[in-house]
Amino acid sequence: MAEQAQRESSQVDIPDRLPLLPIRDIVVFPYMVLPLFVGRDLSIKAIEAALAGNRLIMLAAQRSLEVENPTPDDIHPVGTVGMVMRMLKLPDDRIKILVQGLAKARIEEFVQTEPYFEVRLTQIPEAALPNQSLEGEALMRTVKEQLDRLVSLGKILMPDVMVVIENLQDPGRLADMTVSNLGLKVDATQDVLEILDPVARLRRASELLGAEIEVLSMQQKIQADAKGEMDKTQREYFLREQLKAIQKELGELDERAEEVAEFRKNIKDAKMPEKVLKEAEKQLKRLEKMHPDTAEAATVRTYLEWLVELPWSKKTKDTLDIKAAAKVLNEDHYDLEKVKERILEYLAVRKMKEKMKGPILCFVGPPGVGKTSLGKSIARALGREFVRISLGGIRDEAEIRGHRRTYVGALPGRIIQGIKQAGTANPVFMMDEVDKVGADFRGDPSAALLEVLDPEQNTAFSDHYLGVPFDLSEVMFITTANIMDPILSALRDRMEIIEIPGYSEEEKIGIAKRFLIPRQLTEHGITDKHITFSDRALHRIVGDYTREAGVRNLEREIANVMRKVVKKIAEGEDRLSTIITPTSIPKYLGVPRHHKESEEKKDLVGVSTGLAWTEVGGDIIHIEATIMKGKGSLTLTGHLGNVMKESAQAALSYVRSRARQLGLKPEVFARHDIHIHVPAGAIPKDGPSAGITMATALTSAFTGRPVRHDLAMTGEVTLRGRVLEIGGLKEKILAAKRAGIFKVILPKKNQKDQADIPKHLLKGMTFIFADTMDDVLASALRRTPAPGSAHVKTTAPGRRTSISRRPVAAASSRQG
Repeated sequence: MAEQAQRESSQVDIPDRLPLLPIRDIVVFPYMVLPLFVGRDLSIKAIEAALAGNRLIMLAAQRSLEVENPTPDDIHPVGTVGMVMRMLKLPDDRIKILVQGLAKARIEEFVQTEPYFEVRLTQIPEAALPNQSLEGEALMRTVKEQLDRLVSLGKILMPDVMVVIENLQDPGRLADMTVSNLGLKVDATQDVLEILDPVARLRRASELLGAEIEVLSMQQKIQADAKGEMDKTQREYFLREQLKAIQKELGELDERAEEVAEFRKNIKDAKMPEKVLKEAEKQLKRLEKMHPDTAEAATVRTYLEWLVELPWSKKTKDTLDIKAAAKVLNEDHYDLEKVKERILEYLAVRKMKEKMKGPILCFVGPPGVGKTSLGKSIARALGREFVRISLGGIRDEAEIRGHRRTYVGALPGRIIQGIKQAGTANPVFMMDEVDKVGADFRGDPSAALLEVLDPEQNTAFSDHYLGVPFDLSEVMFITTANIMDPILSALRDRMEIIEIPGYSEEEKIGIAKRFLIPRQLTEHGITDKHITFSDRALHRIVGDYTREAGVRNLEREIANVMRKVVKKIAEGEDRLSTIITPTSIPKYLGVPRHHKESEEKKDLVGVSTGLAWTEVGGDIIHIEATIMKGKGSLTLTGHLGNVMKESAQAALSYVRSRARQLGLKPEVFARHDIHIHVPAGAIPKDGPSAGITMATALTSAFTGRPVRHDLAMTGEVTLRGRVLEIGGLKEKILAAKRAGIFKVILPKKNQKDQADIPKHLLKGMTFIFADTMDDVLASALRRTPAPGSAHVKTTAPGRRTSISRRPVAAASSRQG
C-alpha cells in the first residue's frame, strides 16, 4: 500500500489551491493510508468539494482538540496533501473516508473560510540524500532495534507495519512510519512532521522511542510487583489451607473452631443480660461464617472480645463497717468533715438497703486541696475498685459515647474503657476537670455526660461501639472542678455539689505534719532522725514561701529543704539530725517570695481593703480612689471586668445620693474628676463583691476621713445603699487571716453561713454584719478627717467648694 502511495504521489500533479480538512486527533504523514470520520459541516463540505474535483484535499491538524469551529489561527501551517480514495455515508449523518497521504505542504494563505476552508499552498519536497551517511545508517538500525524492544515490552504494532519498517531504507520515511504508529500526542507528532531534514527527523523519532521505552519499562515493573504480591498472598492462602488439612488428618482441632469454642465459653461465663447475650451469639455466628483473614472478621472478633471482657455481673462487696470507713478517711485526709460525713451517710443507707443507686458527687475547689486523692480514699473506705479519667480538653462526643463500629479503629468511649479497666460493675469512678470540657463540630461531650450522670438514665447507658445497654447505676461517680460557672447547667443539676475550700494556715501545718513530711521522708530515703521541722518553721514556709489555697507548693518547698539536707548527708557530714527553724529557712529556700498585703501601718484616705475570691482560693485587694478638679468624669483602671465597672458606677451613684448626709454639696461631683484604681493591673478582676469596698474608698476620698487599715470588707452594694450577700465566704476569711487582718465587715445576710465555717477558723476573728452602707461607713471610716488630706471641703452657703492642694500618699498593693 505504501509503495502504491509513493507511485501515485509521484504521478499526481498537486495544484496550489485545495480544500482544507482540519483534523483534531491525528497527524497524517505522506504515504499513510487511514480512515477518517467526519461530522462537522465545514469538513463535510470540504470533502464534497474535493470529490467534485480531482479528489485531492489538504489535511492539517488543529492546535487544540477542544475547538469545535476552528479559525485559520487554530490550524497548524504544515500538513499533508491527501487523496480521498473512498467515501461512505453513515446513518448518524457523518461520513467515513479513506485517505492516502501524498506529500507535505505548507499553507501560504486561506483563500476562503466559508462554506469550507480553501487554501493556497506550497508543496514541500523531501530532501534527497545522495549517499547514505554513517549517522543515518546507525540511526536506522537504532530505531529498528528500539521498535523491537518496544514490541517486547507489550506495545501493540501491526505485523505488516513491522514488515514494512524492516524493509525501509529511507531515513525520512522510516521516521514518518515509526512516529505515525506510536500513538503519541498530536503536538509531538506535529513537531516531527515539520522537521524537513530526514536524518534530524529520524533522530527525533529515536528520542521519542527512548522515552516510550522508559515509560513501558516502569509500567511493566509496577505490574510485576503487583503480580508478585498477589502471588505471595495466594501462596500463603494455599499453604494455610494445606496446613489446616494436615492438622485435620492428624486429629488436631481446627484453629477457627477452637476460637469460636473459646468465645462461646467466655460468653457463657460472662453472665450477660439477655439482650446482650443475643447480640453476642448473633455476632459469633457471623464470625463462624467468615474467612478468618478478612478485615470484617477482625472487627467482629474485637467486638466480641470487648463484650466478654466487660464486667456485666462482677461486683465488689461494699465494706459496710462505718467506723472502719471513718478511720480510713481520717487516716488519708485532714479535716474535710462535710465530705466524710456524706460518705458515711451513704454507707449507713447502704447498710439498711441492699439495692440502691450510687451517688453522683461533684467536688468543687481550688487546685491542691485533695479532690482527686479524696476519691481514692473513698474507694478504699468502701472496698471498691478505683478508676480515674481526665476530661480536661476533650472536645469529641465520641470520647464519652464511643465510635460506631463502621469506622476504622473504632473503640468504646472512655466510660466503658474505665469500667473494663476496673474489672467490676460498681467501681468508684472519678472524672477530673469536668469544668474544662470543650465542644466543637464533633459534638458536645458535656451533653453526652448528661446520660452518664443521670441516675434515671444510666441504668441502660448506650455506648455507640457496643450498641447494647450497660448498667451504670451502681457506679459511684465523682467529678471534680475548680469552678462551677463553665459546667453545663443541666449537668450541674444532676450532681450533688460539695465545695472544698482552701485550707487555713493551721490546717496546712496539720496536713504537713501528718501527711506531707512523712511522704517526703519516704521519697527521699531518710527518716525523722535526719531532719525535724519545728512548728514555727512550717508557719514561716506557709506564710512567706507559699500563697495558695491547697498544699502543692507547700509540699514542693518541704521537698526543696529535704533535698539540701540529703545532699549534706551524702557528702559525708557527721551531723545526725538537722532541725529546721524559722531563721534557717532562708538558707534552704532563699529570700521570702510573699509578703502580707496588710503592710500599711496607718489609716489612709481613699484606700480601702477588700476581699476577693479567685480560682485558687481567697485573696485581698486594695482599692484606691482619688479626686481632682475636672468635669465630673469617672476613670476606672486595674484590668477590671464589666461587673466590677458597674459596681464602681453603683458605688458612685450611692455616694452622690448621700451627699447631704455626708456633708457634701451635690455640685462638687460636677466639678471634680474621680479616679478609681485597683493595683496589680496585669491581673483581670471581676465580680460584684467589691461594691462596698469601692463605695467606702469614694466616701473616704470625698470626706477626707481615713479608712481603717486593720479592717477588710466584702459585699455587693445597691443604689439605695443596701448590702447584698456574697459567696466564697470561707475563702475570703482565710485570705484575711493570712494577711493578718482579724476584723471583717460582711453582709448581714451572710451571718447564717458562719455555721458552715470550722470553729478554728473563726478563732480570733471579729465580724461586723452590715445591712446598709451606713453600717459599713460607721465601722470603716475614722470620725475626723486626716490632717493634710486631699478632700472636698464644704464651706458656708454661697461660697465655692475647694479641694486641698496637698497630694495623698498612694498605697501600693498587689493581688495574689
